[in-house]
Amino acid sequence: MPPPHARISIPTSYNSLPWKEIRTTHYPESSTTPTPIIVLTLYRPGKHNAFTTKMMLELEEVFGMFDVDDRVKCIVVTGHGRIFCAGADLEQGFVGGQEPINEHRDGGGRVTLAINSCRKPTIGALQGSAVGVGITMTLPMNIRIAYRAAKIGFVFARRGLVMEACSSFFLPRLIGHSRAMHLITTGATYRADDKLFGTLFSELCDKPEDVLPKAIEIAEDVVKNTSVVSTYLMKELMYRDTGSPEGTHLLDSRVIYELFTSTDNKEGVKSFLEKRPAQFSGTMENSAPAAYPWWMPIDIVGRAKADKSDAKSKL
Repeated sequence: MPPPHARISIPTSYNSLPWKEIRTTHYPESSTTPTPIIVLTLYRPGKHNAFTTKMMLELEEVFGMFDVDDRVKCIVVTGHGRIFCAGADLEQGFVGGQEPINEHRDGGGRVTLAINSCRKPTIGALQGSAVGVGITMTLPMNIRIAYRAAKIGFVFARRGLVMEACSSFFLPRLIGHSRAMHLITTGATYRADDKLFGTLFSELCDKPEDVLPKAIEIAEDVVKNTSVVSTYLMKELMYRDTGSPEGTHLLDSRVIYELFTSTDNKEGVKSFLEKRPAQFSGTMENSAPAAYPWWMPIDIVGRAKADKSDAKSKL
């Protein structure tokens, strides 16, 4: 993880970054410069994209880039081949376990927090099966699309472990405690269209090859019509609420009042009245309301800044 308040170099192209176990591509891929939509592919051919320390570090790094790169508006995450992610690579063992207990940070959790901390919406495109960390890493994503027959499993009880990747926080909030308890108690795998998953997947596709195009279709709509600032703040309002209707009302009132004068609010209203597509330009760097953050941040690692001093990144 970068040190507190690190400067992150943003690349001139995501197509050419020298990743080992992931791939990042512009959409369309023919673009020579970063596009509003970036497709991130878990990429371990022959290993079913199983999760490793290297994959963890690369995911952590790239979501840090996405967070501070104003050119990126939405990320679509998919897997190479038939499987989205087979979970931890058991041949390599689990991430960590050698360092002192107070210094250990769950590898899946580090990825989950990197995704959750990223202020750009992320869409999971599960074209195949996902178990263990393969599914828990998708829980902080804004939207999940899946192949209907993909096998999904929270298999921790069958490995002698517990839920990881912050999934004990996200899973019951997404599908309810009853369904979450069933899934983790059996540790079994189920089809993505099983009723136990409730609305975990907002859309299901009949063919695996239809998943990524559907996710990109949604990403295009998001990029074309929504404010990154609004989407990020609404996600945080839902996950970091005040715990009561009254407290939430006071918080909503404060945030929306401050957004009345924002660049994106003015553009959203003006474009609507002029019957034209909006051109949102706000970022959390230049348009965050004074109330943000309204919670007490737990500083696992300080939020990085974009290093814009070197226009020609070496990455």
